[in-house]
Amino acid sequence: MNDQTPTPSIVLSAEQWQSFLSSLYERGDKLDLREEGGVYHPRKEAVDAYVFSGHAEALLSSEVDGDVWGTLEDIEETAETEEEAWQKIVGFYLGRGCVLMEVQPEEVGEPADQWLISEPLARRLGLLA
Repeated sequence: MNDQTPTPSIVLSAEQWQSFLSSLYERGDKLDLREEGGVYHPRKEAVDAYVFSGHAEALLSSEVDGDVWGTLEDIEETAETEEEAWQKIVGFYLGRGCVLMEVQPEEVGEPADQWLISEPLARRLGLLA
């Protein structure tokens, strides 16, 4: 296993991340892109990082608790540190058709948030060509 987490497939600045979230809506259990002329319910269908986390396979974020240790347990792995745990989680999900998305922090020196999402979801939401 590598000592480093793989290079993200998708990298967004903090500004791009906020713009991306505001381009989405959630209706029922489905997350999708807003379309021009579409009718949306701002309070019911708005998407923030917390809502988006419900569609991610796993995450390591300063904004949303991704429960790294619970996820590690779910994939039946163990680790000594959170960093090692995250590396194992990333390896597990990348091997199952997910992509790694990184959101750069607004503050210099802060760690980037990392999200693991399914490739089909990333494509549908315009994150991958």
